Amino acid sequence: MGKLQDKVAIVTGAASGMGATTAALFAAEGAKVVLCDLNREQGEAVAARIGGEAIFRYLDIRDDDGWAALVAELRERFGRIDILLNNAAMVGMWPIEEMDVERARAVVDTNVFGALLGAKNVAGIMRRAGRGVIINVSSLTGVIGMNGLSAYSASKWAVRGITRSLALEFGPSGIRVCTIVPGGVNTPMNNPGTATLEQLNKGYKHVPLQRIGEPIEVARASLFLASDDASYITGAELMVDGGDAAGYYQPGLPGAPAGFVLGGIG
Repeated sequence: MGKLQDKVAIVTGAASGMGATTAALFAAEGAKVVLCDLNREQGEAVAARIGGEAIFRYLDIRDDDGWAALVAELRERFGRIDILLNNAAMVGMWPIEEMDVERARAVVDTNVFGALLGAKNVAGIMRRAGRGVIINVSSLTGVIGMNGLSAYSASKWAVRGITRSLALEFGPSGIRVCTIVPGGVNTPMNNPGTATLEQLNKGYKHVPLQRIGEPIEVARASLFLASDDASYITGAELMVDGGDAAGYYQPGLPGAPAGFVLGGIG
């Protein structure tokens, strides 16, 4: 039996990247997976590839009514929702003086209110069952600052606060809430072109593991938190960043990679 045998899991942002990979892993571990995304065509294709009991549902995570309808359908179909992975996100990059206000609001609405609305709408069915797991996906930019990403960074810091607050609210009902904090991951968001791994990894020489992460590595972390292996873990943050947030290398001191200079490898 798989680690998530017969559990019902909602994965948002499941049409590509980490969401698609995690949905496939959850299904392989026995879960009935509901893939949610705005990209209907791609999401349906991913669900078809996963097969089994995986289904796709169109969902704008900023829409409270859409969430309510999804939860009502799953309550009728399965009678339970065991796992919610709030993975869907929107990014925006600009100097603060040139911030696109409407797009910045969309980033916050998607990343912050998407997670809040997801939790709000699964709360009832999870409380009645006396169990459940909510995993919120933050970002390295939600732990450290990063130039050009002020709105995105603010939203991902907020996600961590949501996790801690909800861990307190939901704990007495047997519901666990945790955060995954990915660093750079080889997804369409980070690699929209055709860069090779060798090319990508040149930009990660400041990271202790010296490379970009892969979606499956984040998916395995989510699987751990979603499973009973993490049954006494809530309000916690699991870094999946290759050590990026641990600190920085000081050129010339022991332990720095050979040839390391500020900004990369000399």
